[in-house]
Amino acid sequence: MNWRKSTYSDGGDGDTCVEIAELPGRIAIRDSKAPTRAALSFPASSFVDFIEDVKRGSESRA
Repeated sequence: MNWRKSTYSDGGDGDTCVEIAELPGRIAIRDSKAPTRAALSFPASSFVDFIEDVKRGSESRA
Protein backbone atom coordinates (compact mmCIF):
# COMPACT_ATOMS: atom_id res chain seq x y z
CA MET A 1 0.00 0.00 0.00
CA ASN A 2 1.07 3.55 -0.64
CA TRP A 3 0.64 5.30 2.73
CA ARG A 4 0.65 9.09 2.94
CA LYS A 5 0.59 11.55 5.80
CA SER A 6 -1.37 14.73 6.10
CA THR A 7 0.38 17.88 4.99
CA TYR A 8 -0.64 19.21 8.42
CA SER A 9 1.56 16.66 10.21
CA ASP A 10 3.95 18.65 12.34
CA GLY A 11 6.67 18.55 14.92
CA GLY A 12 9.69 16.38 15.53
CA ASP A 13 9.96 13.53 13.11
CA GLY A 14 6.44 14.03 11.73
CA ASP A 15 4.97 10.96 13.39
CA THR A 16 2.14 12.75 15.18
CA CYS A 17 -0.42 12.02 12.54
CA VAL A 18 -2.49 9.35 10.91
CA GLU A 19 -1.70 8.00 7.48
CA ILE A 20 -4.12 6.95 4.77
CA ALA A 21 -3.88 4.59 1.83
CA GLU A 22 -6.34 4.22 -1.01
CA LEU A 23 -7.61 0.73 -1.78
CA PRO A 24 -10.16 -0.29 -4.41
CA GLY A 25 -13.37 1.27 -3.05
CA ARG A 26 -11.93 1.72 0.46
CA ILE A 27 -9.67 3.97 2.52
CA ALA A 28 -7.27 2.49 5.07
CA ILE A 29 -6.11 4.51 8.09
CA ARG A 30 -3.25 3.80 10.49
CA ASP A 31 -1.39 5.52 13.31
CA SER A 32 1.92 6.86 12.01
CA LYS A 33 3.52 6.25 15.42
CA ALA A 34 2.72 2.51 15.16
CA PRO A 35 2.71 1.66 11.45
CA THR A 36 3.09 -2.08 11.99
CA ARG A 37 -0.09 -2.32 14.03
CA ALA A 38 -3.50 -2.95 12.52
CA ALA A 39 -5.07 -0.43 10.18
CA LEU A 40 -8.74 0.47 9.93
CA SER A 41 -10.52 0.31 6.60
CA PHE A 42 -13.69 2.14 5.58
CA PRO A 43 -15.76 2.38 2.40
CA ALA A 44 -14.45 5.35 0.41
CA SER A 45 -17.85 7.06 0.37
CA SER A 46 -18.11 6.90 4.17
CA PHE A 47 -14.63 8.36 4.54
CA VAL A 48 -15.49 11.24 2.20
CA ASP A 49 -18.66 11.94 4.24
CA PHE A 50 -16.60 11.90 7.45
CA ILE A 51 -14.05 14.39 6.07
CA GLU A 52 -16.82 16.71 4.88
CA ASP A 53 -18.45 16.60 8.33
CA VAL A 54 -15.12 17.42 9.98
CA LYS A 55 -14.61 20.38 7.65
CA ARG A 56 -18.09 21.72 8.36
CA GLY A 57 -17.53 21.32 12.11
CA SER A 58 -14.25 23.21 12.07
CA GLU A 59 -15.78 26.02 10.02
CA SER A 60 -18.68 26.44 12.45
CA ARG A 61 -16.27 26.81 15.40
CA ALA A 62 -14.15 29.50 13.69
